[in-house]
Formats: sequence, C-alpha cells, structure tokens
Amino acid sequence: MSQHRRRPSARQGTRRRAVVAAAAFAGTVALGTGIGVWASSGGDGGSTAGASRPPSGSDRSASSGAATPTPTRSYPLSQAPRTIPAVRSHTAERGPGWRPQRGGRVVVSDPALADEGRLTAGELGLSYAGQKGADEDVRPGDLRLDLGGSGDPESYTMTVRGGSVRIVGPGDAGVFYGTRTLKQEVHGGGTAPEGVVRDQPAKPQRGFMLDIARKPFTAGWIEDRIRELGDLKFNELGLHFSDDQGFRIESDTHPEIVSRDHLTKAQVKEIVALAAARHIQVVPEIDSPGHLGAVLAAHPELQLRNAQGVATRGAIDISEDASAKIVDDLLDEYADLFPGSYWNLGGDEYQALTVADPEASYPQLAAAAREAYGASGTVADLTTGWLNDRADTVRAHERTMRAWNDGFLRGTSVQPADDLQVAYWTGKENGARQPVEYLRAGRKVLNYNDEYLYYVLGQPNTFVYPTGQRIYEQWIPRMLRGTSAVAARYEPQVLGGSFAVWCDLANSQTQDQVAAGIRMPLRATIEKLWDPETTPAMSWTDFKALANRLG
Repeated sequence: MSQHRRRPSARQGTRRRAVVAAAAFAGTVALGTGIGVWASSGGDGGSTAGASRPPSGSDRSASSGAATPTPTRSYPLSQAPRTIPAVRSHTAERGPGWRPQRGGRVVVSDPALADEGRLTAGELGLSYAGQKGADEDVRPGDLRLDLGGSGDPESYTMTVRGGSVRIVGPGDAGVFYGTRTLKQEVHGGGTAPEGVVRDQPAKPQRGFMLDIARKPFTAGWIEDRIRELGDLKFNELGLHFSDDQGFRIESDTHPEIVSRDHLTKAQVKEIVALAAARHIQVVPEIDSPGHLGAVLAAHPELQLRNAQGVATRGAIDISEDASAKIVDDLLDEYADLFPGSYWNLGGDEYQALTVADPEASYPQLAAAAREAYGASGTVADLTTGWLNDRADTVRAHERTMRAWNDGFLRGTSVQPADDLQVAYWTGKENGARQPVEYLRAGRKVLNYNDEYLYYVLGQPNTFVYPTGQRIYEQWIPRMLRGTSAVAARYEPQVLGGSFAVWCDLANSQTQDQVAAGIRMPLRATIEKLWDPETTPAMSWTDFKALANRLG
C-alpha cells in the first residue's frame, strides 16, 4: 500500500468464517486437524524445494483420519503450513513447494501493493521488481502479489504451485496477511508447502493496548511491538497516554500538561506510519472525566472537590465549562495525529460516582445536573452527558468511538450515544452489569476481559499475570466477563478483543521484561481471534514449540 486506507464502517460488522467447500478433495486440511511437520531433509520443518528425489516424511497423512497418501515418483501430498495464527484451510497438492532463492523476485499487479512488495522482498532476501502484468516478464520462482476478488478485505488466497507463489486478496490488508503467512512458512530456511491456502480472520478487531501514561515506553520499544503485532496479524494498537501519573505526548494547545518523559509528535507520526505499513490502526485514548490527574496538576482550578473542599483524585469538575474546553481542545488536537478509524473516550472510574450519595457529596455537580436535565437530574446523568458531549467532539472527526463498560451507567435518564461501542473489561464496577445487557441493547462489544487479557504490572489487587496457556486453552472472544461466554447468537456483536498492558506499579518490570512476559499471551490471543475454536486441536506444548521455532 502506498498509504494507509481507512477501512469502511462495514468492517465493523459480522465476519463469517471461511467455508471450505465440501466437494474439495480429500487433501484439503485445516491446521490443527492433521498437523504434522513438513517433509524435510534437514529437520527444519520445511519440505525441500526443487528436490530430485522424494523428500523424507512421505508417510505423513494430509488430514486427520485420512489414508496415508501414496507418493508420486517425486513428491508426497503436501502438509498444511504451521503458522501463528493457524491458516483457516489448506488444499494439499503434490509438488516441491517454494522457498526464496537467490535472484528471486517479488512482483505486484497494482501500485497500491508497492509497500507490501518492498517489505516482503527485503524480509525474504528477494529483489522487488515492481508492477508487472500477469503475462509480462513472468519468471519461475516469482512471488506475485495481486488485488482481486471480493469479500472480506482482510482475506487472501495463497497458491504455491510450479515453483512460484501468488497471493491475491480483495484488499491490500489481506495480501499483507498472506505475506505474513509466507514469511512464517519459510522461516529459518523452510519451505512453503505446495497447494492453496484460503484464509481470513474470524474477528475484525484484533488489538493490543499499551498504557504509556503510568510508565513511559521508548519509541523504539513500541515500534518493535508493532513489527511483532504485524507479523501476527493484529490490526490495532491502543495507546492510553493520559492518566493521573503522566501525559505522555507532546501538545501544542496545552504544553503545560505534558510530562517531562514523553513522546514527541514527530515520534508519534513515525509510530503511526510504521503501524499503517503493517495495517495496524493506532487507537488513542484520553480518558475522561476520571484519570485526568496529569492535566489537573497544571490546572488545579478544574479539580473536582467535594462539599468539604477535599480534592477527588484524578477527577475533573464536569460542572465547569472550562473542563469541557480543555478536554475538547486535546481531542481536536490529536485527531490529526491519529488518523485511524477508532477512538477510545475512556469514561471509566469517575470517583464522584463511587460515594454513597453523589448529589450530597458534590452539590455543584447536582446543581449542574438539575440545570441541564430538570429537577430529577442526577450526577450520573451529568456524567453520561459529559461522555456524549465528548463523543460529539470526536464524531466530528469521523471516528468510531468506544468507551469502557463502566462508563455506561445504569439507571440514568440520559442514555449513552447509540454509536458508542463497549470496551468490556470488568464485572467489578459499581452496579455491575452482565455483558448480555449491552448485547441485548444492540451494542457492539470489544473484549478486554480482565480475567484473561489484563497484564497489570506488579499484580495489584487481585490481578495475576495472564499466561498464554490459559488464554489458549480456555478463552474465546465471547468470554467477555470472567470465565463464562455469552450465547453464540451474540457472536456478530462481539467485534474482537484486545490484550492490554496496564502499568499500575510501573517499576515492577522493565520494558524488556514486559516484552518477554506478553510474548506468548499475544500469540495465544491472536490464535483465538483469528479462529476462535473452543478447544484448539494443537496442544499447548506443540503451540509453544511452534512459537519458539518461529521466533
């Protein structure tokens, strides 16, 4: 891609799983249904390209329960590729497969694929030959990238046949994911197996969220994670960059609020550009009306105080017009810096709502609520109105907005905007509601389940570091709260999920320790977002070994 394209809103809708036609011949396999290492002469898991004799391992079956294929004089029936995430289907064929060769080329059918072509050529040690027609200067061994077909723009078909590879998809994102599959297949000198891969994600939103407000991470570390996420086919990186502990991105409208250790806008632009090249959208979050301690440190006049004059930690006084102005200034400013489709408004843990009688404790909020919503207006109404007003600001920038589930308050006369998606993370909030309440109301939900997907530094309260094994063996995207899944009929409303790093006790781990700690949880998460089978066919031991081999 020459530049990142915003996906249409239809991308947020239902994604149907790829269907393998029943008429496909018996060589069609789905990874996990008959996984075996590829035939190889060197034990690296790849079949030998261009071999003059049959590769070893020809007695391995192509699918679970199928009769052992009888090799031809030269090649056995191919095995399904072993990748993370697993491909959805592979139609086996007989042939040498493909591996990068000296002097090999990458060609593209459309200039929109130039970025994907150059990146893949560099990774595989090939030359980038630019745009070529289907019948123009065709050479054996070429890797060809094409745009074509219809359907999910993240889907692709990869055909390995006759010593060459063709990856085609209806969108450049799908073609990119095909190159990620190929990259994994040939990792360490391996071979892409002969046959046809047809692949697409089950969930349209596949994310990783990073709290850089409580703990600053270097730009280089974030860029390394983007490369890792891209190779694993994640498509979102959330940045929580404003909280009580720090405001971590340069600001022109309010430089007084920015923490000493922060990212410059130039660095953020580089991060956003790198992410776009990997088909990852960066999703910003300026949480409000809570979690604004860093902003309030520079503007104590906007600090929420109770009837006794005691400051409420992290909370801005939403009865003041100046409070709305400063947050809207920031939302407008960063809209240009983050051009993706999504925005997180936060909305969680406003401390004014945690006391027994918010109206008595915060009379200025109660008065503002009655003025705005009549004699029965409450602080909860005022807080919901605040969220809706911030949504109006962001909506003007044509973003799809989400807020944390505890920002959707129960029993209010003012309802959250209809187009707000629910970022569901906990069932521990005041007046906790089951996920099904949001789903019955027609809300679309993104899964941040804190039981499985929250990596909280220092493990405060009841948090424990999540393990890849537990995610891999137990979690599915419909498991929004705790260990129970919502009914299958709500599958289309569950847009996907996001693994999250929160830095509550920031010095508990270095950023390198964080990278090591989240390595296997990220791989397990993407496996379940790409193809959310309740019980994976590959054992955790085998999955971990594959992850270690792929790097």
